[in-house]
Amino acid sequence: MSEHRRAPGTLPRSVSILSALALAAATGTAVWLLPTTAAPEREPVDSARAGRQPVAVTATPTPSRRRDPTTFVSYVNTARTPELNLPDDAQRTGVRWYLLGHIVAAPDGCTPKWSGQLDPAGNPVANRLTRLRSEGGDALLAFGGPGGRDLASTCRKPLQLAQAYRNALDGVGAAHADFEADDGDPATTARRARAIRLLQQQRPLHVTFSLPLDKAAAVLKATHDAGAVVDTVNLLAPIEPQTAPAGRMQRLAQALRTAQRQIAVSQRLTDPASAWRRMAVTAVLVAPGDMSRLDARKLTTFAARHGLAWLSLRGAVPASTVTGILRRTRS
Repeated sequence: MSEHRRAPGTLPRSVSILSALALAAATGTAVWLLPTTAAPEREPVDSARAGRQPVAVTATPTPSRRRDPTTFVSYVNTARTPELNLPDDAQRTGVRWYLLGHIVAAPDGCTPKWSGQLDPAGNPVANRLTRLRSEGGDALLAFGGPGGRDLASTCRKPLQLAQAYRNALDGVGAAHADFEADDGDPATTARRARAIRLLQQQRPLHVTFSLPLDKAAAVLKATHDAGAVVDTVNLLAPIEPQTAPAGRMQRLAQALRTAQRQIAVSQRLTDPASAWRRMAVTAVLVAPGDMSRLDARKLTTFAARHGLAWLSLRGAVPASTVTGILRRTRS
């Protein structure tokens, strides 16, 4: 779900343009041009009870049946759209997967709160997940981002941090977690990774990291070296405005190719090509006109050709025809 206000990952227009141009210059001229035609087209757990459960490395029941996101994931800042009915939105748009933000730290530093205010089981948007799941959909819970302090930076013991993550996930029976891990602080990165590893030893958990397009490699390497598994890397990719120099989508393609190679190295993948399947791309718009229908077709074609995990949108809301093209992505 896109928003009219600037969302996390949205950079000022001047910074977006400079970042994209700098990355393109660093990686050389694009070796592949994007084509211009489209490819064929649990119930919530009581939070008080969950809070008393210790974190252990023994098996526990899976919170919800594992289904991993595909095609298009709609971003929702639940603090700004508390009235959103996920099942109704899914019926209207055809979207089946959502990324719900943002879970951050309460004043004590180790208690998870939606936007720093609501308990894990007290979010009216997330509490509609049961019906969404019954209709074939699901959601990722986003940790970090706007609205407060990152739990990984304030909860200083990995065991307590893992418990905080678990309480939030159990509050809505979630099996998918997204971490906006863009601060780059080594201590925070290591603490987060150790907490994730504890949870993954305990039960199945699909982990996504949402990172700026040009800052993913270092965080991913440190997380991998700490023993945590990152299943999907969601790259926050600013889209240059239509007034930018010619070749804006080609520069994006080159930046994504560079990121793919970096992900393969940082994750130590034996088959570098498999990094494509671990990549998702969130197009970040400053203005509604930053993405045209042609741009959307180029991006969906790129996603289908390389087998990207999924696409998403943040920031300004483009024309409905543009959003419709992205939602029909087939990876």
